[in-house]
Amino acid sequence: MTTKTEASIQRAAGEAATRREFIVAAGAAAGAMALGALSLGARAAASSAPAGGTVSIEEFSAAGKSEGIVQVAKVVKSAAEWRAQLSPLAYEVTRGQGTELAFSGEYDGNHADGLYRCVCCDTALYDSKTKYDSGTGWPSFWRPISPHNVVKSPDSTLGMQRDAISCRRCDAHLGHVFDDGPRPTGLRYCMNSVSLHFVPRV
Repeated sequence: MTTKTEASIQRAAGEAATRREFIVAAGAAAGAMALGALSLGARAAASSAPAGGTVSIEEFSAAGKSEGIVQVAKVVKSAAEWRAQLSPLAYEVTRGQGTELAFSGEYDGNHADGLYRCVCCDTALYDSKTKYDSGTGWPSFWRPISPHNVVKSPDSTLGMQRDAISCRRCDAHLGHVFDDGPRPTGLRYCMNSVSLHFVPRV
């Protein structure tokens, strides 16, 4: 026979167990919600990240003054998007590693003061102050405006060993670099006019 005191104890124990079960269940639910939120956040961050990642380039004002190193999204487009943006020859050169005919480009004989930017993404590549007449038929420079803005890579096409130069931000093929240039670098950055966009200095 159960006394009133024993019944009270049993009720209290039952209520405590129920409270413990509720607290455990609530904690588990909260943990699951937190994990779900973290997973959702990770997916959202991944979906908002640039498709090609980011790169460091040096920005330049219209006057050619450095504005420092910045992290920017790498420019990645489909072949159809590049074709819609570029002329057929510019597409062949920048996206297909082609070469324009010597003495055919508009910038070979250009002596105006300004900056030469990438025709694909507008990244500053060369300053007219470093341009010189190489006699090769292509615009030539003895250094890029910043080593951060171009990439050098080996090129063995056409049975020759050369160093190709491309834009760091969009991978546009620009031309090649050779070691027969003038002082102070002794280098000749031999570029395709169609890979460049000239902007007069302001």
